[in-house]
Amino acid sequence: MARELGFKSAGAAAGKATSLVVLVHGYGANGDDLLGLSDPLAPHLPRTAFVAPDAPEPVSGHGFGYQWFPIPRFDGSTEAQARAGVLAATDDLNAFLDARLADYGLGPEALALFGFSQGAMMSLHVAPRRAKPVAGVVACSGRLLAPESLQADMRAKPPVLLMHGDQDPVVPFGHMSEAGDALVTAGFDVYGHVMEGAGHGIAPDGLGVALQFLSEKLPA
Repeated sequence: MARELGFKSAGAAAGKATSLVVLVHGYGANGDDLLGLSDPLAPHLPRTAFVAPDAPEPVSGHGFGYQWFPIPRFDGSTEAQARAGVLAATDDLNAFLDARLADYGLGPEALALFGFSQGAMMSLHVAPRRAKPVAGVVACSGRLLAPESLQADMRAKPPVLLMHGDQDPVVPFGHMSEAGDALVTAGFDVYGHVMEGAGHGIAPDGLGVALQFLSEKLPA
């Protein structure tokens, strides 16, 4: 049974929104961490609602921080626990997406996922496995989980924008090309943007590229 996720929202209200962007935060953060992206994005996407959930599990020692799944090199968990966490969080995020689409009266073609770090990993894992394609996925500073199972598991092929800082000390930059290669091989439309000189974060140029991608892929 899926766990209910807390969340906050911004942008267009239900009944007025024609599209929905779900902002999926990284390890040790919470929904507030990414909801601020709505400030620069909303003026250009005036009929878009922005929703930022909190991941299902608190992270010990991170105050108000949460995780989608445990990370062995950070918390001493096992690989089996990490895999089980991904499966559970996939159910949680899918249920959350379905509930929010119902709240706003929208279909999957009006939904985009914008994930950062562990949130990018979740977005890239969940979107291809949903029954119907979403409008697009923006994956920043993440990696593709279980690339070897992508072709067997995928049910949909939404367009994907991969962004990564070439000086990222947390999630190695090479994961961007690994994800891109696997997605292209599986038949996805993949766009890439290297944030030159950037570390583990969303640089202004990356945000601009993400805005252009969302503007093109979401319903007018």
